[in-house]
Amino acid sequence: MRFPEFTEEWETKKLGEVVNFKVTNSFSRDNLNYENGTVKNIHYGDIHTKFQTLFDISKETVPFINEEMNVGRISDENYCREGDIIFADASEDLNDVGKSIEVINVNGEKLLSGLHTLLARPKVNIFHLGFNGYLFKSNQVRTQIQKESQGSKVLSINVGRISKIELSFPAVQEQERITALLSLLDERIQTQNKILLNHKSLIKNLRDMLFKHKIRFKDDNGSEFPDWVSCKLKDVTHRIVQKNSEKNTNVLTISAQYGLISQLEFFNKSVSAKDVSGYYLLSKGDFAYNKSYSNGYPMGAIKRLIKYDKGIVSTLYICFRCNENVNKDYMEHYFESQIQNIEIEKVAQEGARNHGLLNVGITDFFDINVNIPSIMEQEKIGTFLSVINRKIETENEILEQLENQKQYLLRQMFV
Repeated sequence: MRFPEFTEEWETKKLGEVVNFKVTNSFSRDNLNYENGTVKNIHYGDIHTKFQTLFDISKETVPFINEEMNVGRISDENYCREGDIIFADASEDLNDVGKSIEVINVNGEKLLSGLHTLLARPKVNIFHLGFNGYLFKSNQVRTQIQKESQGSKVLSINVGRISKIELSFPAVQEQERITALLSLLDERIQTQNKILLNHKSLIKNLRDMLFKHKIRFKDDNGSEFPDWVSCKLKDVTHRIVQKNSEKNTNVLTISAQYGLISQLEFFNKSVSAKDVSGYYLLSKGDFAYNKSYSNGYPMGAIKRLIKYDKGIVSTLYICFRCNENVNKDYMEHYFESQIQNIEIEKVAQEGARNHGLLNVGITDFFDINVNIPSIMEQEKIGTFLSVINRKIETENEILEQLENQKQYLLRQMFV
């Protein structure tokens, strides 16, 4: 895929032929702070997790080097400049080794490339500013970097090995057009991320206010609903212990982001036991509790089966179904608010965690207290929050489409 006005062949050169590598420092996180200083520092961990492909220092949160650290010995030549490419030279994940950013704006500030990074400065008049940010995200380049990386538990790449990779690139004018297109798409993705975060923040705050009674609905006549009732989870649900007698093969796992999802869809493979006849069989609307800690769920996650009509889960999960006098939407949002964590923490045995697995007994789990309003108020709360939830799902789908579009363009424009 090319812009129609460009027909010239792309040039191919080794990275070592078109850049010069500069000296980086080895300051650890302990030598950095976010409050004050005169020199900022790129840490390899931030390349992996935070910084945008095109690094603009005015739009990023970058730590300072502590004032007591001696930077006087560092020559001006080794301070970052616009157009520099910074690689993270180490990672436990093959997909992240050699991950890079291109510096497009230093805003007159002093910036150094730090621990576990490689700093490459392109030779003049070869690349348009920003083009390398996307070139080094392309499959053509990423595959070469991965092949050149070394190590078992921690993968790394050095100047000698990364210098061998081959880069194919067009004339500067075509680079400019490619960069403009992809940077516009990046801006749209960043905007979509903000939209999604705002909606997630909204539903989180609303759940908090509703389940802590800071705001209340009224009935259709404008009257107050009855007071909420505190009861045991076992009073409004019943445990599911039905085994997989029908030989269902849809093995589910709990994801913090996607809820109960097929292992094949989530992992691209099944990580279940060969014999799944003993797994619990769930139907749409049922709930499962994963006692393992996961990101954002310090006391484990309780998720509802929405995506499939049926599925099976490991017996390590505690599974249950709501009674008829309880609204499932209400209960789903109640558990997503994590207000039940206070109760679970009371019964989780301290010091009994095994690789993040909480020691929560089945009887103790069903004995936790839950607060239940009248069925009409449950329905109002469930419907209200589910509307926002569906909006979040729609915005997330838009984000995924934009990211897929970007990946498609990277595959088609860099070959």
